[in-house]
Amino acid sequence: MTDGMIMAHIPQSPTTDIDILTFNDALTRHGEDDYDRDRWLYVPDFYSEYRYILGTRGKNPLIAIGINPSTAKPDDLDNTLKSVERIALGNGYDSFIMFNVYAQRATDPDKMENEFNEKLHRENMKAFDYVLSLSKKPHIWAAWGTIILKRPYLPLCVRDMITLGERHNAEWYTCGARSKSGSHPHHPLYLRKDLPLEAFDASSYIDSLTVNLNQKNK
Repeated sequence: MTDGMIMAHIPQSPTTDIDILTFNDALTRHGEDDYDRDRWLYVPDFYSEYRYILGTRGKNPLIAIGINPSTAKPDDLDNTLKSVERIALGNGYDSFIMFNVYAQRATDPDKMENEFNEKLHRENMKAFDYVLSLSKKPHIWAAWGTIILKRPYLPLCVRDMITLGERHNAEWYTCGARSKSGSHPHHPLYLRKDLPLEAFDASSYIDSLTVNLNQKNK
């Protein structure tokens, strides 16, 4: 996610070089960061090189999916997260959860690591499974834009998310016009808060994207 913020997060090293909390350990950890834990869901509960979950607590959350976390944290949302919250509330949800295809923090997606970290992805999928479990019928908003093309491992991560979504009977949506090239979901920035969600066939999308990428790489 990148939206012209003054503050930036540039990864300090590959995530394989840092200690990563498992999702379960991160979820049960109770640190000293000062924020309202009854309002916010923030995992891990401290600022680090990665983030699994950031959102507000409610009975009817909209789960927005970006590519990777930037600098947002409780009570300090960036413009992307502010748009996500506005659109969630504008569409009748009482809360939002921001999730990401890949958990490494980087304000500029071009700074994301080139090598896929299997452990980080595995723990991120445990986090996604948890997020999906918070709703009887989860609603997922695909909101990653064309940034999904930045790294070859990103579509593979989305495919794992689709599989998890099927286990929870999740419904996928987009918001705003899709890209002219590849029909990629619109990024949340600059969308009106009253724009409705539209049904999205995530499985067909990722199948088509994978075919196109394989043809280009031949």
